[in-house]
Amino acid sequence: MDKALLDLEEFCTYLGIGKTQARKMLKAPKTPYTVRLGNRLYANKRLLDKWLDGISGN
Repeated sequence: MDKALLDLEEFCTYLGIGKTQARKMLKAPKTPYTVRLGNRLYANKRLLDKWLDGISGN
């Protein structure tokens, strides 16, 4: 079963980026894929994939 939410480590691995850039992306205002649970940030994988498709022109 695929996970619905990616934590910081999984987000970094999924996109091939470092933790600093990942935190910037997750904290950016109006990101459609960021989910905040308490003080932790996660990425909604389905919304992240949709966002990536949109910016890549697919």
